[in-house]
Amino acid sequence: MIHQLLAEFMGTALMIIFGVGVHCSEVLKGTKYRGSGHIFAITTWGFGITIALFIFGNVCINPAMVLAQCMLGNISWSLFIPYSVAEVLGGVVGAVIVWIMYADHFAASADEISPITIRNLFSTAPAVRNLPRNFFVEFFDTFIFISGILAISEVKTPGIVPIGVGLLVWAIGMGLGGPTGFAMNLARDMGPRIAHAILPIKNKADSDWQYGIIVPGIAPFVGAACAALFMHGFFGIG
Repeated sequence: MIHQLLAEFMGTALMIIFGVGVHCSEVLKGTKYRGSGHIFAITTWGFGITIALFIFGNVCINPAMVLAQCMLGNISWSLFIPYSVAEVLGGVVGAVIVWIMYADHFAASADEISPITIRNLFSTAPAVRNLPRNFFVEFFDTFIFISGILAISEVKTPGIVPIGVGLLVWAIGMGLGGPTGFAMNLARDMGPRIAHAILPIKNKADSDWQYGIIVPGIAPFVGAACAALFMHGFFGIG
């Protein structure tokens, strides 16, 4: 169990290092890849998750996936909270590592980039704030995400799952990510949001806990639960 918890922790941290890292690289003043755009960022998220899955193997790195696996009987319910906590802590540590790497660029950007933009390097935010619609977007994105992973996992070709999940992330990001930034994962959003709250960032905005808890916090669990029920009921996946 300790080994699996550490794998969840490190796998989530690595995912966040790639993901939050690419946002910092794309936005902060003085980086080599500033202004590269959303395709650059979304592709890095997809590739980064693929690499994390290749390294750490059979990990969830997402409390919503842990919930789905518990519902399908593949993970004991007693592990739901430990796995989820390990993943959120991994998200915190991954974001802190990125901040250390980009500390000079954060300092150079303090008077040029808005505090809201800085916060959004760490956590997701809606393009248009409408909590019921934002909730539906994250619910549906996660429903597609978890359903897709469960389907991909049925293919037993070695190495196909990490690649398939990376492509799935890329497709969801490009097609469905515009309204909310497609968190689909409490650990992806809450971990870096906590890091943003505790780090000594100059001119820091509030952490917007209302949005963080309601949309990327709760909606992915609802989407994952519906995905587990659908994939089990329609395809017999369990």
